[in-house]
Amino acid sequence: MILNDKDNVLGLVLSGGKSTRMGADKGMIVYHDAPQREHLYTLLQQVCEKTFLSLRKDQEIGKVGNHRILVDNDDYRGPFNGLLTAHKAHPDAAFLVLACDLPLMDLEALQELVAARDTSKMATAFALRENPLPEPLCAIWEPHGLQKAIAYLEAGNGTCPRKFLINSDVHLVHPARPEVLLNANSKTEYEEAMALLAQE
Repeated sequence: MILNDKDNVLGLVLSGGKSTRMGADKGMIVYHDAPQREHLYTLLQQVCEKTFLSLRKDQEIGKVGNHRILVDNDDYRGPFNGLLTAHKAHPDAAFLVLACDLPLMDLEALQELVAARDTSKMATAFALRENPLPEPLCAIWEPHGLQKAIAYLEAGNGTCPRKFLINSDVHLVHPARPEVLLNANSKTEYEEAMALLAQE
C-alpha cells in the first residue's frame, strides 16, 4: 500500500552524534538561516504530522526553543540509539528520519520521498542511482521495520542501520537532485557544501 500524505508520519532530526570528524557540533552549524538541526526540523514540520529533535543527555537542551525533544535512552549504539528511542516513545508511528549532516536537503526532496512512501516495506529510503544503497538516515522507517530492527540488534547482527536495510525489504527512491544526499562530516565536506550552496 502506498500513502502520499503525512498521516502518522513523524519527523526526526538525529542530532545526538559526537561530530568527532567535524570538530564541532554538526547540528549547530549554520548553512541557511538557523542551526542545521533547527533548519531540518522546520523542513520536516512541513511534511510530517509532528517533528522531534533527537539529542544526547549531555547536549544543551535548553537552547532548542519550542522544539519537541527526544533524549536518547542509550539502549543502542550509533544512529539506532535516537531512532529506536523515538520508536519506543511512539511505537505505532512511521518516522521520516534526517541526519543533521545533510546541508543540501530541501523541501522538494522531502516531498518526493513522502510521495513515494510504500508502507508495505520496512522503509522507503533515498539512494543514489550510481550507488543504489539505502540512505538509512534519509528515509521513512515504518513501525514494523523499526520493530524488526530491535530484533536484529538484539540478535547481535551489528549496529549499522544501512546494513540492516540492505538485508531488508526496502523501497528505494532516487532523488531528482542527488546532491541533497551530500553528507558533511568533515571540514572539507563542509567547505564543499558551502561552495555548492553559494551556486544556488
